[in-house]
Amino acid sequence: METPLSCRNYIDGQWLSAAAGTTLESRNPALIHEVVATFPRSQADDVDTAVTAASQAYRSWRKVPAPARAEYVFRVGELLAKHKEKLAQLISQEMGKPLTEARGDVQEGIDCAFYSAGEGRRLFGQTTPSEMPNKFAMTVRMPIGVCALITPWNFPMAIPCWKAMPALVCGNTVILKPAEDTPACATKLIEIFAAAGFPPGVVNLVHGMGEEAGKALVEHPDINLVSFTGSSETGAFVGATCGRTHKRVCLEMGGKNAQVVMEDADLELALDGAVWGAFGTTGQRCTATSRLILHRDIKEKFTTMLYQRTSKLRLGAGTDPDTEIGPIINQKQLQRVSEYMNIAREEGAKVLIGGEIAREDSLKNGYFFQPTILDGVTPEMRVAREEIFGPVVCLIAVSSFEEAIAILNDTNYGLSSSVYTRDINRAFTAMRDIEAGITYINGPTIGAEVHLPFGGVKQTGNGHREAGTTALDVFTEWKSVYVDFSGNLQRAQIDNRS
Repeated sequence: METPLSCRNYIDGQWLSAAAGTTLESRNPALIHEVVATFPRSQADDVDTAVTAASQAYRSWRKVPAPARAEYVFRVGELLAKHKEKLAQLISQEMGKPLTEARGDVQEGIDCAFYSAGEGRRLFGQTTPSEMPNKFAMTVRMPIGVCALITPWNFPMAIPCWKAMPALVCGNTVILKPAEDTPACATKLIEIFAAAGFPPGVVNLVHGMGEEAGKALVEHPDINLVSFTGSSETGAFVGATCGRTHKRVCLEMGGKNAQVVMEDADLELALDGAVWGAFGTTGQRCTATSRLILHRDIKEKFTTMLYQRTSKLRLGAGTDPDTEIGPIINQKQLQRVSEYMNIAREEGAKVLIGGEIAREDSLKNGYFFQPTILDGVTPEMRVAREEIFGPVVCLIAVSSFEEAIAILNDTNYGLSSSVYTRDINRAFTAMRDIEAGITYINGPTIGAEVHLPFGGVKQTGNGHREAGTTALDVFTEWKSVYVDFSGNLQRAQIDNRS
């Protein structure tokens, strides 16, 4: 076994241990005796040091021209591309996802870098006519200040990039607080930001527990914006705290996404989408397909197809090239998924396949759960309404397209959605009537691209979107500017025409 990586905080251009000297460990979820990294257990004083550095750096960073700021981000993209394979290997080792998916995780960061860099020359405002003569009116985007970026473990490269890159191009400084399950990935990512040459204090990294370092960041009076991705429960706390302390906040939270398969669908194509959507990243995506809404005319046939495909999926370590489904991230989440199987059985759902912690000798040293299909699920069951965040998909039967859309919408979440049909009228009706931030037609619920808005409705978020040009609205404030060159006092909204 390799020597564990010794991670530290990155504050004001320096790599630092926690002030208290305490550390935590991250372990390989496929081989739990393997320590991947040690990292600081930061407390409020470490957070305060980072916020002070970021606040001081903001004074000069905001004045760097946006195209010049973007060049730093572009260099990050080049370095990510150069080190893509090593980073992917680390993601698979520390987080557990298969290598093919881990490479995609890094590629999202690369794509985001190059896209965000382009926005450095497109931070457009607007010009508009004034109602008065000899007066000019326009709007410009202004940075917000110090941004706390609190990110999850399931996309340890992509999600920090989604947040940090547009924030930096817009002229903000950032403090990344990554999940305690993936500190090594965050460290290597920030090493790349450091190598790109950002001035000290512009990019900072603080490791630690969410209830300690994360909470201190959210509550710190000199944090101007919090961008959070994680559970709806934690997001509610973040949102309430930011509301009370008058901080800007962007929340990206849970999902209970559904794929509808109608009787006229291409069933082989729908099967590919269902398997990838339900079991990709071991179901540990906010966009994962956790409900399959099947028309009764094809349900029996499609269920058989799904069963056969699921039974052939290969579990294993993400670093094994033959692995299709990796481990659950940690023991707590493994038990959560297992407990939901008890709930499913108590509610009357039938476990068609899986439903248990994997016990094979080759998997016993990791957090593996069998890919699971639950049949006979009804919309009111907890397994049909609550986010399980594991390799579990629920089958729900419907008799019509209208019923399918109604059940799809009958959830507290609204992130991603999918409809498989050959009927163009149904497709456009779905696009209009589905209550979700993302809708796919004849595609799975996962697969967002960095140049389109990402986010959802209801308890999935608070109305903001990540990625695309909409990210600029998260990380900038609008300023209206008036230039009066008339030489006289002109009073708007005063009727001087009589």
